Amino acid sequence: MSLYIFARFEPKAGKLQLLHDELLKMVTPARDEPGCISVHLFEAAKGPPAFFVHSEWADEASFEAHCQQPHVVRFGEIAAELMANPFRAARTKEIF
Repeated sequence: MSLYIFARFEPKAGKLQLLHDELLKMVTPARDEPGCISVHLFEAAKGPPAFFVHSEWADEASFEAHCQQPHVVRFGEIAAELMANPFRAARTKEIF
C-alpha cells in the first residue's frame, strides 16, 4: 500500500526565493529514488507565502530511505535558516 506525504514549508521574510530553490534541490532528485512514485512542489495561491510538497512512496521503507539521502539531510541542515516555522508533514494512506 502506498504512503502519501503532505508537507508544508513557510518561508522567513525575505527567504521565499531561497526556500523555493532549496526545495527544488531536494524534490528534483527524489523523483529518481527507488520507491518514489511521484513528488510535486506547490506554492500557495492565496494567503501567506508557503510551499507544499506532496509525494507518494511505494512503502514506508522507501520513504525512510529517502529521508537519509544527502539532498534531504542537507535541506534539514539549512531549513531553520529559511523557514519561519518548523515544517509540518503528515504521513497518510488513501482511504477512498
